Amino acid sequence: MYYAGNSAAQGDESTVLVRTARPEEIDAMLACDAYAQAHPERGDAVRDAVGKGQCLVALHAGQVAGYVLTHDDFFGYGFVSLVVVAAGQQRRGVGLRLLAAAESACHTAKLFTSTNQSNSAAQRLFASAGFVRSGQIDHLDENDPELVYVKFLR
Repeated sequence: MYYAGNSAAQGDESTVLVRTARPEEIDAMLACDAYAQAHPERGDAVRDAVGKGQCLVALHAGQVAGYVLTHDDFFGYGFVSLVVVAAGQQRRGVGLRLLAAAESACHTAKLFTSTNQSNSAAQRLFASAGFVRSGQIDHLDENDPELVYVKFLR
């Protein structure tokens, strides 16, 4: 599945291609993910999602610009469990392209996602993509509630 679009933030008009990730791209995806460098379990989650076809990758000029992990078993709805954008590609529309592709691939009427209350960048991204606050989960990370967002697709 391919999703092409322009990333237009800050004057960047180059094409970002988003498609289903391939196993040979896992190393490049993890290389652009600072958290994965210190947490090997992230690599396990990415490998699992790629193997199940639940990972979309964003490519800019042939290089991995970011990726998103999805699944469709969040109380019967789609869920974006992770959005990663390479440091050099942030604030250029890559995250929005990844979320738009996740929406296009979603087979349910709602798409959910979440982030910690301390992650203001993710909160701004979700709001820009049309997600609205849906709730809060306490006690996952001490003193940093998980904020749940939803986007109504149909």
